[in-house]
Amino acid sequence: MTNQNLDITRCFGTGSPIYESYHDDEWGVPIHDDRHLFELLILEGAQAGLSWETILKRRDTYRAAFDNFEIETVANYGPSKIEELLQDEGIIRNKLKVNAAIKNAKAVLEIQQDHGSLDSYLWAFVYGAPLQPDWESMSEVPAETPISTAISKDLKKRGMSFVGPTIIQAFMQSTGMTNDHQTSCPRHQACKELSET
Repeated sequence: MTNQNLDITRCFGTGSPIYESYHDDEWGVPIHDDRHLFELLILEGAQAGLSWETILKRRDTYRAAFDNFEIETVANYGPSKIEELLQDEGIIRNKLKVNAAIKNAKAVLEIQQDHGSLDSYLWAFVYGAPLQPDWESMSEVPAETPISTAISKDLKKRGMSFVGPTIIQAFMQSTGMTNDHQTSCPRHQACKELSET
């Protein structure tokens, strides 16, 4: 539930309704659904070189274009679907990013075979529980960490692209693998409590 009308100190997003909603309702909330994890992995990759707000504004059109990020469906996209995506003004029409989504979906299917789920594979890197750093300021939050570097390295080994350490750190934040809300933000404690349930 969005914290509208509350006088709060957000980590980011204040002034942009879509960004405020994302901060208040999603960022830092632990996610364990494979389809949702895949969606955020692809969107974080699509964001490379752009603002996250740009991606959030296109999120619904991304979901429509990529069949709601159903992993097996995306993994089976062929040339005609790729061409259709490259003509879709509702997404970032970057050929490398579109191809990466398909290649990454195929890699996720292999991860699911090897580890049972994308969820169990990813969360094993943080021993199944969100990291709980206590950042007083967003300026303290690192752009990448040894864990995001390790995940990035392993994903690249599996054939993925647009999964560099910085992208993976942002992915870890968005999926709640790390609670990077600054301590003055009400969502810091809220997300901490979510991880304890």
